[in-house]
Amino acid sequence: MLSYLKKVFKAYQSLTKFGIVLFVLVVGLSGYALGLPAGSGVDFSIVLVFVFGLYTLSAGSLALNQVQEVDIDKKMTRTQTRPIVCGFFSKVQALSISLLLISFGLISLLLVSPRSFFFGLLTLILYNLLYTYLWKKKWAFGAVPGAIPGALPPVIGYLAHSGAKLTDPDLFYLFMILFLWQMPHFWILAIKLKDDYKAGGIPVLPVLIGEERTRYHIALYLLPYLGLAASAPLFVVGSMVGSVLMWFTALTVLVFFLRYLQNNKKWLLFFLSLNMSVLIFVLVPAFTTLKYYI
Repeated sequence: MLSYLKKVFKAYQSLTKFGIVLFVLVVGLSGYALGLPAGSGVDFSIVLVFVFGLYTLSAGSLALNQVQEVDIDKKMTRTQTRPIVCGFFSKVQALSISLLLISFGLISLLLVSPRSFFFGLLTLILYNLLYTYLWKKKWAFGAVPGAIPGALPPVIGYLAHSGAKLTDPDLFYLFMILFLWQMPHFWILAIKLKDDYKAGGIPVLPVLIGEERTRYHIALYLLPYLGLAASAPLFVVGSMVGSVLMWFTALTVLVFFLRYLQNNKKWLLFFLSLNMSVLIFVLVPAFTTLKYYI
């Protein structure tokens, strides 16, 4: 019995893409921290409801995506072990799980803030409708508008506070950091997995324009991403230690990118440094805000 429950839990984690959900929670809480009114303190009951809402909404959305793309997943080597494809969950079971999670998520976010609910619903629409059915399948540059829902979790957290505004510079910073990061992140993987995407019928850049030109497009988003991080003190509460850490991180990512351009085999170091950098660029301002405002 215990062994079966472990299998169910593992399949559930795979269905809801726990690693991605964890990342969503981190950036969502960073948005929540940056949106805190000065000196207001933290209401942990609201934080718990927010975390539950963001977790269930993102987990449900990602599970729904697997229901929507099961036919594509069957064609791609890296997705053939997903729980619907391998038959652990039926499509009906997975759809029921996803809709239940989404319902819990939207209700919880509504309890936190009507604006958090709205942007949670907007994320769902952009990701599970527009991106899944239109941008991803029909457009080589679908990752660009597809990055919008990926950049909205901190917006959901930031707007949990009644006094927070969409025009606040720190909210702009968080949204743009996540938006700009996603294209290099996705296109590096698309280069490594281009045969898989081709088999699945997904028109990613490396398949349509080649690897070399794709790396050019990576640079077009990477450089503004690093520039925005380096200029973070213009947008968010900063400290000297935090700024130095972010400058050092930006320089490190740039160095690894230049090495990657010279030698394609060094893609992993660039990829890992890029993913580590986004956490640093998001968490440093959040912790600095908590230090000064609570």
